[in-house]
Amino acid sequence: MFGRGEDYMNRRELFRKSAAFGALAGIPAYVLKGQASLMARTQQEGSSESHPVLNPLTPPPSGPIPVAFVISEGTQMIDFAGPWEVFQDAMVPARGGTIGGQAAFRLYTVAENTTPVRTSGGLKVTPKFTFANAPAPKVIVTPAQNGASGAMLQWIRNASKHADVTMSVCTGSYVLAKAGLLSGKAATTHHIAYREFAVQFPDVQVKRGARFVEAGNVATAGGLSSGIDLALRVVERYFGYKSAVDTAYFMEYQGEGWKDPGANAVYAHYAQTAVSTDEHPLCPVCSMEVDRATAVKSVYKGETYYFCSGAHKAEFDAAPEKWN
Repeated sequence: MFGRGEDYMNRRELFRKSAAFGALAGIPAYVLKGQASLMARTQQEGSSESHPVLNPLTPPPSGPIPVAFVISEGTQMIDFAGPWEVFQDAMVPARGGTIGGQAAFRLYTVAENTTPVRTSGGLKVTPKFTFANAPAPKVIVTPAQNGASGAMLQWIRNASKHADVTMSVCTGSYVLAKAGLLSGKAATTHHIAYREFAVQFPDVQVKRGARFVEAGNVATAGGLSSGIDLALRVVERYFGYKSAVDTAYFMEYQGEGWKDPGANAVYAHYAQTAVSTDEHPLCPVCSMEVDRATAVKSVYKGETYYFCSGAHKAEFDAAPEKWN
C-alpha cells in the first residue's frame, strides 16, 4: 500500500505535467482564475515574515530526514497514513523538495518483525524494518495500536534519545506513556480516552481540548486526524511556515489545526458533559455509548455498569472507586 518516501519523489512532477499537457483543458476559465487567486493568497500568507516558528528544529545540511513509523497489530489507519502523507508531500524547494529533487523526509515502518501487520479495517502493511535493524530515526511516529510489547517500548526509549521529535497520534500516547517518555510532562490523546489516560498515568498532565501538545522533544496529538496537523507542525518546525502551508495546499487539506494547538477545544469537556442514563448507558471508562443488551457489565455498590469492551470492564473491576 505504501511506498518508501524516496520512491514518491516524482508524483508532484507527474501532477504538474498532467496539468500542463491537457488536464486543465476542460476546466472553465473562472475556476482556473479562482484557483490562481487562492494559490497567490496562500503563497503570500506563507511567505509572510509575521509567522515566526516557535521551537524550530534544525534539518541536516543534506539528505532526507529519517522518519520511523512504529506499528503493530491493530494500528489505526489514519494515525499512520495521515502523517505519512504529510511527510511524503513536504515541499522544501531549498533542499530539492519532491519535484525532480530530493525528498525532505525518508519514511519507513518498523515493528517487532516483518510479518504483515493488520491495521484497522483489515488492511495489511508489511513492516520494512525490525527493531533490531531499523535505521536511527530523527522523527518517530507512534499511532494508536492494540498494544506495546517490551521490545517496542525499549526501542522507542533508545531511539528517542537521539531523535528530534517522538510523536504519538490518538491513543498512541499510551505507548509513549508506558515507555516513560511522558512522565512529568503535558500530553493529550483522543477525547474519549482523557479520563482513562489520566487514571492510568497520574504522573502525566492531560491537556483536554488540545489538538497537539509539545513537551521538549516529545509531542502528542489528539485523535485520528489530529496527527495530520501535528505532522504539518513538524514540517513547519524544520522548514518554516511557508513549507507547511505549501504542503497543506498540495494535499488540498483545508484544516488549520496545525496553526493552533488549542483547536480541539470543542472536546475539552467531553467526559464531564457525557451523561450515562438507563436508556443510553455510557462506558464509565471511556464514556462511549454502549448497548445494554450486548455489553459486558459489572455491579458495584448496587449499581450496574456497562462497558464497551472486556478490557475496560477488567480495568474498572480492578479499581472501581477510581471511576466513580
